[in-house]
Amino acid sequence: MYKNVIIFDGECNLCNGVVGWLLKFAPSELFVFVPFQSPMGQQFLKANNLPSSSLDTVILWDSNGHYTHSDGFLKIVSKIPKFKRIATLLGYVPRILRDSIYRHASKNRVKWFGKSQSCSLSL
Repeated sequence: MYKNVIIFDGECNLCNGVVGWLLKFAPSELFVFVPFQSPMGQQFLKANNLPSSSLDTVILWDSNGHYTHSDGFLKIVSKIPKFKRIATLLGYVPRILRDSIYRHASKNRVKWFGKSQSCSLSL
């Protein structure tokens, strides 16, 4: 398995925008981006007993395990040197509040940002 694998919804415009942002700011080769709709994404989800028919969170797999919801997002951001301090500060916000905001955004992301027919990331 790769060092830092990010599983995301490849048809979600918000998710694709975040991946684009990460590609711009993250050091080269830091992350491997895998749409959950892809064969590799499906394999990761099934191998870890996670639902594979839909995705309501970004998932980061690294050498310590996997992270979801706000923990996953903050862990991803913390791996980018330029944004590590911001991620650390946001980590002090109680998880229940962070996850509540994350789940609300996740639930409404397609309504707010739309959906593509396919992933904009070329794999």
